[in-house]
Amino acid sequence: MFQKILELDPYRLENLDTYSNLLYVLEKKKELADLAHKVVNVDKYRVETCCVIGNYYSLRSDHVKAVLYFRRALKLNPHFVSAWTLMGHEYMEMKNTNAAIQSYRHAIDINPRDYRAWYGLGQTYEILKMPNYCLYYYKQAQMLKPNDSRMVIALGEAYEKLDKTENALKCYYKACVLGDVEGTALLKLAKLYDKCNEIENAAAAYTDFCLREEDKDSKGFEDQTEFYGALQYLANYHLKKGELEDAYTYAYKCMECEETKEQGKALLKTIAAKRAEQEPPPAARLEESSASNMDMTFSPS
Repeated sequence: MFQKILELDPYRLENLDTYSNLLYVLEKKKELADLAHKVVNVDKYRVETCCVIGNYYSLRSDHVKAVLYFRRALKLNPHFVSAWTLMGHEYMEMKNTNAAIQSYRHAIDINPRDYRAWYGLGQTYEILKMPNYCLYYYKQAQMLKPNDSRMVIALGEAYEKLDKTENALKCYYKACVLGDVEGTALLKLAKLYDKCNEIENAAAAYTDFCLREEDKDSKGFEDQTEFYGALQYLANYHLKKGELEDAYTYAYKCMECEETKEQGKALLKTIAAKRAEQEPPPAARLEESSASNMDMTFSPS
């Protein structure tokens, strides 16, 4: 959409800071670099131009230069909310929590409905290990974006840190219902159920998680580790229940990963031993066969 607008109006700068935010999230470095060159040639003294360049440097992990350009944007327009919020994000990357808090607060003072600033404050207080403050700010963000699973998960994590387990479970479940944008809600739900010793619910959540992960074309290292950890959990779960076929299926899949390969081998040995215990000895099988043959013998009277 933005590309079509630029084709129709190549000198337009309005809302291009929003376009640069999208390119940043999608990690499209080349497109963001092209946009930065374009806006500089149109007008380098516009707020939108400074924000586009700030996002460009942020994507290159040059956070000092990014802050410099967001500051320039705010000199041009001190009430430009997006610049305050983006600058808060940069200070977070630089581990300057005090400056991040001040930036986010400025954004909220100008626009109390800027959910990104509320969410940023929640993240900042999470880093500072102040869960009660963290919970308050995440609540504000979630109220402004009630259907965003990321806000709900953040709220659930805050509840979990405060040992409010029931509230945390409700949040993780709601995030699953909302679509689970980041793909972490099911896993968090499963782990918390397991922590609460609700084994059946934990197994159900892990099963759904594994089914969803198997549908993915590719997995990152962290996703892969969690996936095979879930498979190992399910193999043990079905083994304890005596469901050897299901246990074998999950244990065999554990062999695909180096981290769970040894555990997979051990599980397969245990499953084989259990199967051997359940099978009758050869002598018993022979007696059963003989008895069966006798039953089938017919003698006319």
